[in-house]
Amino acid sequence: MKILLLGSGGREHALARAMVAGTDHDLYCAPGNPGTMALGKNVELNPNDPAAVAKWASERDVDMVVIGPEAPLVAGVADAVRDAGIPVFGPNQDAAMLEGSKAFAKEIMAAAGVETARCFPCRSEQEAHAALEQMKPPYVVKNDGLAAGKGVVVTTDLEVARAHATTCVTAPGGAVVIEDYLDGPEVSLFCVTDGETVVPLAPAQDFKRALDNDEGPNTGGMGAYSPLPWLPEGFVEEVVQNVAQPVIDEMRRRGTPFAGLLYCGLAVTSRGISVIEFNARFGDPETQVVLPRLKTPLADLLYAAATGTLADFEPLQWRDEASVGVVMAAENYPATPVLGDRIDGITDAEAVEDVHVYFAGAKENADGKLETSGGRVLLVNALGADLDQARERAYEGVSKIAFRNGHYRTDIAAKAGQIQIPTA
Repeated sequence: MKILLLGSGGREHALARAMVAGTDHDLYCAPGNPGTMALGKNVELNPNDPAAVAKWASERDVDMVVIGPEAPLVAGVADAVRDAGIPVFGPNQDAAMLEGSKAFAKEIMAAAGVETARCFPCRSEQEAHAALEQMKPPYVVKNDGLAAGKGVVVTTDLEVARAHATTCVTAPGGAVVIEDYLDGPEVSLFCVTDGETVVPLAPAQDFKRALDNDEGPNTGGMGAYSPLPWLPEGFVEEVVQNVAQPVIDEMRRRGTPFAGLLYCGLAVTSRGISVIEFNARFGDPETQVVLPRLKTPLADLLYAAATGTLADFEPLQWRDEASVGVVMAAENYPATPVLGDRIDGITDAEAVEDVHVYFAGAKENADGKLETSGGRVLLVNALGADLDQARERAYEGVSKIAFRNGHYRTDIAAKAGQIQIPTA
């Protein structure tokens, strides 16, 4: 199969590795990164240009286009590729509004009967401040549009909440969603769908805050692990039945079928499972810890979703090993990351048993040396017999890598055995 993968982050490196492992697929990545370059061919192509992507894929007889990030989805790249008659993994522009607008996602959940937090969509500073007066701390203030995983503020300080709301609504076309805080641990569940059938992957937990003990500002994610030993029996089946399938059915009923990856961000609260947010693509960094556990060929799974044949797909097969991933970030991430510093030690890290390094904000300079080019530079993933062993290996891998003033959390998956779901 000839596959075009759009994107350049750690998520795309993980998708690329999983799609080509043990296969003879031809992989093209646009624009890709140094990690994807070792798995296929990086090409100069703007992933956010629908016409350019469709033209490139058509001229080269591509069998499937896989869209990694959210921006091409919201730009309508999937529409153009489908119109060209090429199978594509990723929802159309209208369906991608599940991620592109949190207010729209809330509307869909209400129509589908899906549990989520009470919320107030606001388009003015006055509306936002009035909504905050009706809430109790902690306050949850979400930018309505795309914000690369950093548009949410959760705070007990009313003035901080007001300030973030003001920033959101005063931006061009700005809007904000203010909602009740959901107690309980968070879970990420990826669901592959062709618009009718839903196939869930393994759950993971992401660490959003920049610093240990969930302190510091929100980020795009500083690490993740899978499986989650504290989840109740039947959790995944319950999410499919009560969340993912009703949403997919509602989208199809509206004439905007959602085919691709429905990312369910969930809180396991004292009142049951509740949706925090939806994304319309694989999440980063959870992808880098979930896919290494998947034994089923990923390209075959995504092709079945892209061609509407998921109902006939064999049940997924999973490795028994646990998976832990630790993000190594650039100096001053997530504010204004310092870029251009040399990266050393990748080969040494990957010499550790069952460790693999995923490239995100890293590039080759003119001398062919790796240097930092983004806030989240790398993710070091490890498999192990259990979470403790996977965690030990991941941090051993981290210890081999160096770039100036890089930082990472030291507590990824450290308390996985202690997490408890709150009781009513």
